Amino acid sequence: MAKIKFVSFNKVEPADLLPVVNQSALRTHLVDHEYFDSVSIKQWMIGKAQTDSIAGCRVRVVNIDGVVAGWCGIQPDDNGYEIAIVISKEYWGFGISIFNSMMCWAKELGHKEVVFHLLETRPEYKALKRMVIKVQKTELLDRSFTTYFISVDKWCAY
Repeated sequence: MAKIKFVSFNKVEPADLLPVVNQSALRTHLVDHEYFDSVSIKQWMIGKAQTDSIAGCRVRVVNIDGVVAGWCGIQPDDNGYEIAIVISKEYWGFGISIFNSMMCWAKELGHKEVVFHLLETRPEYKALKRMVIKVQKTELLDRSFTTYFISVDKWCAY
């Protein structure tokens, strides 16, 4: 069984994350932005570490079996807090496990609700739709998203 670890951004080498965030298959599901280089990845990582220090937030690099697989986080959003999961295509099967961990983080951080924005390139997830408070189409950064409003209490019982 694969071992998933969540690592602080300041404990990861930018060169290890750079090929993941620039991966073409992954970028098709993200808001358009310039490709990262050795300078911009460092600045972006500093920004994620700063977001991690905000009350109610937790942002981490995802490490699977010792390999940097992507990043995830609970971060500020216009609706409160959003969860984000950005992982390399070869690890997409781990998304549910990462999501479940993040919902436990949300409970631990005292959230009642979080949102999950999925770009229009992603299919609507019927299983997720059955488990959320509501689903709506939203416009963010000139792109269309399916936004899932998720009650934290339903996800993590401890």
